[in-house]
Parts: sequence; structure tokens; C-alpha cells
Amino acid sequence: MIDNLDKIILRTLMDNARVSYAEIAKANQVSPATIHVRVEKMRKAGIIKGAKLKVDARRLGYDVTCFIGIILKQAGDYPRTLARLEALPEVTEAFYTTGQYSIFIKVMVRSIDDLQQLLIERIQAIDEIQSTDTLISLQNPIARDVAV
Repeated sequence: MIDNLDKIILRTLMDNARVSYAEIAKANQVSPATIHVRVEKMRKAGIIKGAKLKVDARRLGYDVTCFIGIILKQAGDYPRTLARLEALPEVTEAFYTTGQYSIFIKVMVRSIDDLQQLLIERIQAIDEIQSTDTLISLQNPIARDVAV
């Protein structure tokens, strides 16, 4: 379990992974060594899994974000399909789901033409896929990490 100081450390690092342990320590009236020990404890426990740089995909020309629900021909087709989807750089996230779709993926492309090409030539061409349903995102008004 994590305590209040661990939660403060997590919130601080989730907001800005570049903040120094000394700054966190000073704000919380503990030593930098305490922060270091706490962060290492959370890394070893698998709570902290590294630090990432956030990139604005739109500024890099990726103007179309969409979600694609995938229905597989058979449940056993999941591992092979997932491997094929993982090989597509446009697929940024994948979820194995219950309900209507077996797999739900997030895709980022530069244009609708690129989306059409991706769907027809590379996703729907995967033999194990029975059908797809595509939802185009108009905006992403809420994007946050889990609350700690």
C-alpha cells in the first residue's frame, strides 16, 4: 500500500516527471533521500513504470484520431491478430474487451485518406478479422491519468 507522501510524490511526478527529488522533498519537509527511497520502492512494486515525454500529435501532422472496434472470426484468433496490429505504427493503443468487440484500438493518422488506406489495405486485410467499426474523434476534451 502507499501512504499520503507516496500519493503526493506520484501526483507531483505525474504532473511533471522532470521535477527533482530535492524540490519534492523541500515542498514536503523531508529529505531528498526519503523521496528517492519512496520512488524506488514504487518502481520495484510496479506502480511507477518509467517516465514519458508527452508529444502533441496534431503538431506533428496527425490530425485524425479514431477508434476501431474489431470483431474476430474466432476467439482463438486474438494472439495472431494482436501481433499483426502491433506491427502497425498507426495503432497507438489496443484493448482486449468484452461486449460487441473483441479488440478496440486507437489509431492516429495524418488524414482521412490515410485512414481509408490503413483500414482497407492493412487492418481489414488481416484474415482473422471478421469486421470493423470505426469512430472518428472530433476532439479530446478530457485526457488525464488515473487519480491518485
